[in-house]
Amino acid sequence: MKKRYFLVLWIILILATSCAINPVTGKQELMFISEQGEIELGKETDSAVRSQYGLYDDPVLTEYVKQIGTALVPYTHRPHLTYHFAVLDSPVINAFAAPGGYIYVTRGLLSMMNSEAELAVVLGHELGHVNARHSVKKLSQLMLVQIGFAVGSVISETFADISGVASVGMQLLFLKFSRDDERQADNLGIYYTRSGGYDPGKMVNFFNALQKMGDLSGKHSLPGFLSTHPLTGERIKNTQALILSTDSQLKVSPSVYLNSINNIVYGEDPRQGYVENDRFYHPILRFSFSIPPEWKVQNTPAQVTLISKDGNAGVILRAEKSSDKLSQYAQKQTADSQGWRLINEQSLYINGLTSFQQLFEITQEDTDNLKARISYIRKGSYIYNFISLSSAPNFQKYDYQFGTLIGSFNELRNPKYLNRKPSRIKLFRANGRQTLRNIFQRAGMKEDLWEKFAIQNEMELGAVPPQNVLIKVVQ
Repeated sequence: MKKRYFLVLWIILILATSCAINPVTGKQELMFISEQGEIELGKETDSAVRSQYGLYDDPVLTEYVKQIGTALVPYTHRPHLTYHFAVLDSPVINAFAAPGGYIYVTRGLLSMMNSEAELAVVLGHELGHVNARHSVKKLSQLMLVQIGFAVGSVISETFADISGVASVGMQLLFLKFSRDDERQADNLGIYYTRSGGYDPGKMVNFFNALQKMGDLSGKHSLPGFLSTHPLTGERIKNTQALILSTDSQLKVSPSVYLNSINNIVYGEDPRQGYVENDRFYHPILRFSFSIPPEWKVQNTPAQVTLISKDGNAGVILRAEKSSDKLSQYAQKQTADSQGWRLINEQSLYINGLTSFQQLFEITQEDTDNLKARISYIRKGSYIYNFISLSSAPNFQKYDYQFGTLIGSFNELRNPKYLNRKPSRIKLFRANGRQTLRNIFQRAGMKEDLWEKFAIQNEMELGAVPPQNVLIKVVQ
């Protein structure tokens, strides 16, 4: 009884000392993380996001997004925070916020929108999540009930740690907000957008287009907007009810916005790596390797991750510039690894490239041990680091596939695979006589993109756009 009494007393004490005033509602909420702690968590998450997903290399476009977002900050409930706005080099349609004022939009999302007002609405929505402290509130709730984060790895927490998604900040990005949180962020987004002088009614346009497009995140490691911000008919009706008749008099600026995204990369950028006929090609780094049949591939600027069809084995590839000898480099990489027992190591050549390989057994609590084959390959100034991982009892089952994959790594010289160019958004000016379908035909767009780009232009294929209206196409 005494133990139970002290436990209850301890919980009451924690709850009593772990509440904070929500800056939006003015009410007390359970919050284990201070504002300074939130900012520090945001900094760590931002570093991981930039490394994992990469920033889109267009300083002018990035500055434009920053200007729109910064213009809304004075109207938020936490204008004292230092806000950061970034464009991620991802084709996924998404926007999200990390704690403490870090806000991201993808180039995939930018290519979908059609006006400055739509961009302001999306940024306002993410500002709403930050101002209402939704991420840290969710984290506090999870800490209270002692629920661990789902790391998204079917192999083990070790794989999640190696693959770079085990940090708390990164996992927060994959959490779904509650319906109440989304409703509150919508309300705040409308308020901030209107206060900043933009028409918040464009949020409805954006939501309608999203519903038609669906969640296109697919094989990507970054979740789509509908994965983390699920839409419902009720949510759209609630948003429509908040729009005022006077909102239509506020700024929209379609032409300024569309000209800002002219020439933006659309879809996958093959220069950063692509898969064709069960082989991965990377034109910039000039290498390729074979992929085991039916394995899933996730490619980000930080690494290539491959997962077996049954989810019980995986390979992670990273590259780093280093002048170290391979054996010295290998020793540094695993020096701080706890529970890793070296079984054997050897030097060998792979397609004329020097290589150093190590085999480890990794101790795990309450489950099977793992085995990891780590292969370091020197190509030019880079060391390519393959980490092949499976449970120890099943390792032999996958080791042949691991060896075939790594043994196929080679210099890429064929111009056919080196000279791939990305598709880009281009603008066509309507003449007032042609239908949207005619414009797409004239632009030489692939027919399988017509329906999607009718949605992205917020029109029907048979519609005749007014004269001088800018139309997005892909070339």
